[in-house]
Amino acid sequence: MATAKPPTPNQATPTHSNLVRLIAIVLLVLIVLVGLTILIIWLTIKPKKLVYSIDDGSINNYNLSDGNHLNSTYNFILRAYNPNKKVSVYYDKVDIEVLYDDETLSRGIIDPFHQPKRNATRFKLNLASHDVQLSDQIARDLKTERTSGRVEMTVKLRAKIRFKVGVWKSRHYHMKVSCAPIMVHFSTSSRGFQRTMCDVDI
Repeated sequence: MATAKPPTPNQATPTHSNLVRLIAIVLLVLIVLVGLTILIIWLTIKPKKLVYSIDDGSINNYNLSDGNHLNSTYNFILRAYNPNKKVSVYYDKVDIEVLYDDETLSRGIIDPFHQPKRNATRFKLNLASHDVQLSDQIARDLKTERTSGRVEMTVKLRAKIRFKVGVWKSRHYHMKVSCAPIMVHFSTSSRGFQRTMCDVDI
């Protein structure tokens, strides 16, 4: 009478391979389903573009030395508007830069914050140049514009943001905002400020 023999290691391998393959397929299906769910939610909500503008601005304490060293303060009102009904925004990092003719005059930050749905948030930006060395050409151009009582400037933002829909939060997105040209008046000028809309790229 023949007796049954236990399976050899080579005979057990196919069963183990099938199990690994099944687990991999299940995980792949789950990943695809989660991705499709997020995509459907995103497309259904159709988030609108965030809107930025500079609503006011002025230059104070301006001093440009003979050696082209600039000391000055810049005061801006930045308006951030989230027009979405179902999407709020987490701003985890925001860097600000003030430029004149592509040359950086000052840098700053905005503290992390959460912006609710359909919300307009205004920020008072108080930035400064401390003994900033300018090139000869930039210094000449700045002196020329100074005589007119106003200067054409640019404000740029770089932010790391996340969107929130219900309990779901998106991955991080890198947002770039460019506000230009901003006609900034010196504090002694009596002329009004013209609101400047910004370009937003996410």
